[in-house]
Amino acid sequence: MKYAPLETYLSNQSHNQVPMTFAEIERLLGEKLPPSARKHRPWWSNNPSNSVITHAWLRAGYKTAQVDMGGERLVFQKSLNRTPEPDNSAPALHGLLSGTIRVSNLCALEHPPNEKWDAERAPES
Repeated sequence: MKYAPLETYLSNQSHNQVPMTFAEIERLLGEKLPPSARKHRPWWSNNPSNSVITHAWLRAGYKTAQVDMGGERLVFQKSLNRTPEPDNSAPALHGLLSGTIRVSNLCALEHPPNEKWDAERAPES
């Protein structure tokens, strides 16, 4: 995992707050952060569906705080809620349904030709 060094580093911290600069994170990772990390504040949000790196600090038991985009620094704050590892024992739904439905490129799903959808039909009396 690309961001495992950050997760490991934070997991080994005993402090409630771990201040870091973007450059320190890059040295830890051994590569540059993507440009969006410096341009978009939401990149540092604690929403687990936001970015792969978010999972690294959440699994380590931290959340981001005091993100200073201009100063390129932030604080990782100890969180009471650790994000659990995903349960990979059941296959993902998209994997189960893969290949079961095919839609032609010529098909207009929003307006089917010569048909009324059930929702558009007048109720029968």
